[in-house]
Amino acid sequence: MPESVLAALARPAALPFAYIPSPPSNGFSIGPFFFHVYGICYVVGLAVAIMITRRRWAKRGGDPDLVYRVAWWGFPAGLVGGRIYFDITTPSQMPAQWWGPFAVWDGGMGIWGGVALGAAVGIWYLRRQLPWPRVKVFVNAVTPTLLVAQAIGRIGNYFNQELFGKPSKLPWALEISPAHRPPGYLHYATFQPSFLYEMLFDLFWAGVLIWLDNHRKVRPGALFPLYVAGYSGYRIFEETIRIDYSQYILGMRLNFWVAILGTVAGLVWFAWVQWGHRDEPTPPPRTPPTREYSRSAAA
Repeated sequence: MPESVLAALARPAALPFAYIPSPPSNGFSIGPFFFHVYGICYVVGLAVAIMITRRRWAKRGGDPDLVYRVAWWGFPAGLVGGRIYFDITTPSQMPAQWWGPFAVWDGGMGIWGGVALGAAVGIWYLRRQLPWPRVKVFVNAVTPTLLVAQAIGRIGNYFNQELFGKPSKLPWALEISPAHRPPGYLHYATFQPSFLYEMLFDLFWAGVLIWLDNHRKVRPGALFPLYVAGYSGYRIFEETIRIDYSQYILGMRLNFWVAILGTVAGLVWFAWVQWGHRDEPTPPPRTPPTREYSRSAAA
């Protein structure tokens, strides 16, 4: 297609509605180095999550510095898990170069894989530092902050012009440049801002979990399955409006079915943790909380 036509399609033509403009670039240069906003958002999200978790864990009598050590293990594992999930489920979307499977700076992180592997490695590390009842207390402290980190990370999707939905002329529709529009949608200019919907939901659900934790008797470890159920429930909706590439099963996007499975599993898991079994007595934390119990000390 001639460049003049592409340029004409680059912005909505005389729409009577407002719209969210697309960013001019997905990063910036300082000297010879180029910094991707997507990656910066992940780092900022991690920093904010650590800051909030330190405060929540300290209120529960824990050593705030333990949060740094858990993040040191859990965050890289989450990046690896997220990229592995993306590579397995959408291999055709990887860059063709040899480094394609590792190109996290271009987007392409599967949240399901990231949370699964990050949580597994984080709990593995915690089990080496704390008795199991205290591990579950830590899980309640950190769970809402995962949503806050995800919300900040979604800002990176905006700069990468990804995670958008069907064509739309809503006042808050998102402008997408022709180079980032899926095949068959080149003649549309504005789309549903799915990244924004998810960002707002993540912050809302984080607030709900914190409120439940503060005002209702939520048992240790029960917030995480509520996170899984709530986020997965939202993704059922999101997968019905997204138009980017995906594998399809029975006419629906792969992640639509994953979201249904996550919602059901999260609800069953929450019911079991909250009402289905008896907790072990939780050892009291040390005072002052300078060093946590080890598993051997609690035995």
